[in-house]
Amino acid sequence: MHRARAPEGSAGPPRLLHPGGSLQEEEEEEAVQEIQPCSRRGPGGGCCSAPWGCASAPPRFQIRDARLATMQLVQRSTEAGSAPRQHRGEFSLRVQEYLYFQVLSPGDIRYVFTATPAKDFGGVFNTRYDQIYLVPADPPEACGTLNNGVFIDGQIALVERGGCSFLSKTRVIQEHGGHAVIIADNAYDNDSTYVKMIQDSTRRTADIPALFLLGRDGYMIRRSLERHGLPWAVISIPVNVTSIPTYELMQPPWTFW
Repeated sequence: MHRARAPEGSAGPPRLLHPGGSLQEEEEEEAVQEIQPCSRRGPGGGCCSAPWGCASAPPRFQIRDARLATMQLVQRSTEAGSAPRQHRGEFSLRVQEYLYFQVLSPGDIRYVFTATPAKDFGGVFNTRYDQIYLVPADPPEACGTLNNGVFIDGQIALVERGGCSFLSKTRVIQEHGGHAVIIADNAYDNDSTYVKMIQDSTRRTADIPALFLLGRDGYMIRRSLERHGLPWAVISIPVNVTSIPTYELMQPPWTFW
């Protein structure tokens, strides 16, 4: 990956060399579904959502190991070109497919983060960006024209849930030239519940990848940028976690893995 110098007088960030409808504001109409499959049955046959059991507090290392094993299984299946099987009454692993990115700068937030792709709209990552800018949108909800659209052109946008549908946000970023959008939950204390982003009722489309990020993760990234006075972070996306030993994974310390 090589860097290109920004032209003199250019208002945008220095570009990172890599391969290569009108906006419609609307009321919030996110048709969303929380991903909460029944992973364990209790003594009475009812659903027990806690992966460590129903009678004890969560041992952190067990959650991390179990979740990582699931993520690696999904990624291996995807890389092999085959979708995991789905049986009646069960969630397909593909429904919960994860995508990972790593923040390279600022250093105090240099972790591997987990996101979930939109279910039925948006594109996919056809190439890996070793270094690309993650630019917080202004305004954060990105439901219309952006004040910092010039910085998002050719980069990836970090936006916040709320104000309009997930699809509307994705189209706004696409029309400003963004390569992808990461939509963080607006519940800043959410460090565990992923939301399935699906189409709204407008029959519009979007071509760039759209990812959902936990609210706590999005908040911590923005807070770090504000603390350092930076307009963007540098990230690598997507990251292949199957090639990284578990003990070397830099995971956000506030999030259960």
